[in-house]
Amino acid sequence: MAPVRSSERMTVITLPDPCCILLVGPAGAGKSTFAARHFPTEAILSSDALRAAISGDAADQGASRAAFRALHRTLDRRLVAGQSAVIDATNVQAPARHAITRIAARHGVPVAALVFDLPAALVYRRNAARPGRTVPDAIVARQLAALRKTLDSGALAGEGYAQVVRLLDGEVGDRLVIRMGLTSPPAG
Repeated sequence: MAPVRSSERMTVITLPDPCCILLVGPAGAGKSTFAARHFPTEAILSSDALRAAISGDAADQGASRAAFRALHRTLDRRLVAGQSAVIDATNVQAPARHAITRIAARHGVPVAALVFDLPAALVYRRNAARPGRTVPDAIVARQLAALRKTLDSGALAGEGYAQVVRLLDGEVGDRLVIRMGLTSPPAG
């Protein structure tokens, strides 16, 4: 697992193309902002956006089952088409990650996990400053604990990711370049 902290230099991460990029981290960690900064809009599959499309409210947890069914169908279609996808959800629980890795495995597409392992105080501050809605602190605390348990147990290492990158501070997104690399030489 490659840890990445901000520094004076740019850090380049090369991911396979196509690839399924799994963002992992609590609410407020900056996953959506990061995704919007580094990936094309059409590649980002956001559980919040799908809940909003289904129920009119991104926070409506009652719409989560339908939202994740839609996310999984869209992921399946993108991978069939040879397109990369970015999964913008907390993904701090193993069953959520496994659902994504099973879909990618069916298509022979590698999965890279970008883990937002940020200081708790920063996550709470960012969550409180989120435009539109904040997630209750008790839920954020549960998500932080689930992430810590996942990282401390080494679970990610055994889940078969092509690459796991831990983002360790809030500034790393400013000095990070994501490059989508070719898995084979172009024809011609």
